[in-house]
Amino acid sequence: MKPAPFKYIAASSLDHALSLKAEYGDEARFLAGGQSLIPAMNFRLARPSVLIDINGLKDLAGVDQTSGEGIRVGALTRYRDLERDSRFLTSCPLFADALPHIAHPQIRNRGTIGGNLSHADPASELPALAVAMEGRMRLKSSTGGREVVASEFFQGLLTTDLRVDEMLVEIAFPAPKHRTGTCFMEVARRRGDFALAGVAAILTLDGEGRCAKARLALCGVGETPVDASKALSSLIGQPCTDGVIETAAAEVQKMIAPSGNVHGTADYQRHIAGVLTQRALTIAHQRACHGA
Repeated sequence: MKPAPFKYIAASSLDHALSLKAEYGDEARFLAGGQSLIPAMNFRLARPSVLIDINGLKDLAGVDQTSGEGIRVGALTRYRDLERDSRFLTSCPLFADALPHIAHPQIRNRGTIGGNLSHADPASELPALAVAMEGRMRLKSSTGGREVVASEFFQGLLTTDLRVDEMLVEIAFPAPKHRTGTCFMEVARRRGDFALAGVAAILTLDGEGRCAKARLALCGVGETPVDASKALSSLIGQPCTDGVIETAAAEVQKMIAPSGNVHGTADYQRHIAGVLTQRALTIAHQRACHGA
């Protein structure tokens, strides 16, 4: 199929792009990697009258770990570049687990982290990573900027806190803590498909080997990435034994409300989420111990 007619404008700078968005509002969409937007336009599920191409804004791409404020990733950074950045993957090991699950290499060559997060597909991996890692979204418009924590950025199915004149320009992640282990796992019908359920887990141990902090977010089981960290409260202050982790996984199963789909019922998704939670927490604990 072909998209509905639209006007194409290549932005010459960030200020130019933001002024165009302020001018055209809801009628305009930013074109970054285009891996979600262009198929939606071809099926006429999205009908922007104006496309603002921001691919030339090189300042919005790249990883900065020199500011002393954690890790900052430009919104136009492509998955391919993150996959090949060993320093970034060392600092953000959840990405090392998750990136190979995202679609296929051809799509990862073009797709951008900002485009993915702005699209806010709840079955996608990166929104769950951003929530688990307590990422902060830097949003900018022609009149100013603001930051939103990831858990508040995703508001519904394909819906974010972005205002009509704003762009997501950067994502900030906290610096990794000592004695912390992470793990991302998912189950999909085929390699590269969206996940039936996926789990991003982060465990930090204290000096005695007990759990000091636990973070968990899931994809594919709700209309937004699901922050299930509260369900892990039984882990805090405890050694991460098999029994304690099994209890926490059962609490996660209780708190989620998947809707099911053509590939699996809600009960199946809930079961998969519990199994993945137990496995991911176990591996995260092993990695935290190994890295101590």
